[in-house]
Amino acid sequence: MATKKFMYVNRKAPYGTVYALEALEVVLIAAAFEQDISLAFIDDGVYQITKEQSTDGIGMKNFSATYKALGDYDINKIYVEKESLDDRGLTADDLMPLVWEDEDDDWAEKPSIKIVSREEMAAVLAAQDVHYSF
Repeated sequence: MATKKFMYVNRKAPYGTVYALEALEVVLIAAAFEQDISLAFIDDGVYQITKEQSTDGIGMKNFSATYKALGDYDINKIYVEKESLDDRGLTADDLMPLVWEDEDDDWAEKPSIKIVSREEMAAVLAAQDVHYSF
């Protein structure tokens, strides 16, 4: 039986709602069960993986450092829509350096984030068996 491909689509800003935190928790739980997981960051979801987040003044815990653990859970297919970055004045340099270790390449650290166009994102989404949208 073929393994199903699970896509977690993140469209919400990281703070102000529970969507981003709950999506991250669900992804980590699924990874513990060795699921084939991909993440997509679209619209305000791109803010979830920006560098140097601060929650000072909003009374919420800053959970952004948890994204750096994704590679430890073998989650290395992270897609960010370029148009969503562009619309928000962001570039790849504004994103956290999320990496994974390639055991076939002497545990070399490799980037997990792939910046893709809206058209490429549609193809990535179409290739998945199950979608969860947050």
